[in-house]
Amino acid sequence: RNLIMLGADHHGYVRRLMAMTKAFGDVPYVNLEILIGQLVNLVRNGEPVRMSKRAGTVVTLEDLVEAVGVDAGRYALVRSSIDSQVDIDLDLWGKKTNDNPVFYVQYAHARTNSVAKNAASAGVDRSAFDAALLSHETESVLLGILAEFPRLLRQAAELREPHRVARYSEELAGAYHRWYDNCRVTPQGDEEVTDVHRTRLWLNDAVGQVLRNALGLLGVSAPERM
Repeated sequence: RNLIMLGADHHGYVRRLMAMTKAFGDVPYVNLEILIGQLVNLVRNGEPVRMSKRAGTVVTLEDLVEAVGVDAGRYALVRSSIDSQVDIDLDLWGKKTNDNPVFYVQYAHARTNSVAKNAASAGVDRSAFDAALLSHETESVLLGILAEFPRLLRQAAELREPHRVARYSEELAGAYHRWYDNCRVTPQGDEEVTDVHRTRLWLNDAVGQVLRNALGLLGVSAPERM
């Protein structure tokens, strides 16, 4: 089954595709499913980027990628439901700051990699895991969000709503950043390595794995350094 997203003015094209599907012996709307998306508006410097064929200012996907990059372009398009009109702020999506949603998520992933490397340098291994040691409130929140990932994926697939994966990624990234600010994976000073550190390393790794999976499903890279 293929999933294709088109603009709202392509109904004739959809009918032809379905006729072609039937001619090949497949079942229209079953073997080929097409979701009709709403308009996408681009904004720069607070002003809309005009999209007029007559004026010769049509904005293509190549233009979007050139303005904000592949990852930001893909994420910006998939982050909203296709039932809603999408406004893409080129200034926002081109930023390398946490204001940019895709940067925020990618930075969280890069941070998990950095934490794991620092833990290895400090002698923290993965020889123990005890969930009972994860007693901080940010850890409870993080565990709860991680547990939701399989259900979230099933729901996104059944409803044909990939934006749920993007929004989930942002929620997980936010919870991870708050956890990072409150809980240490590596010991400080002369502090000995304990099972708390080892267990937190497992939690850190789990977040990194789920973020990689989520970004991979969206076609967005998961950098190890930023």
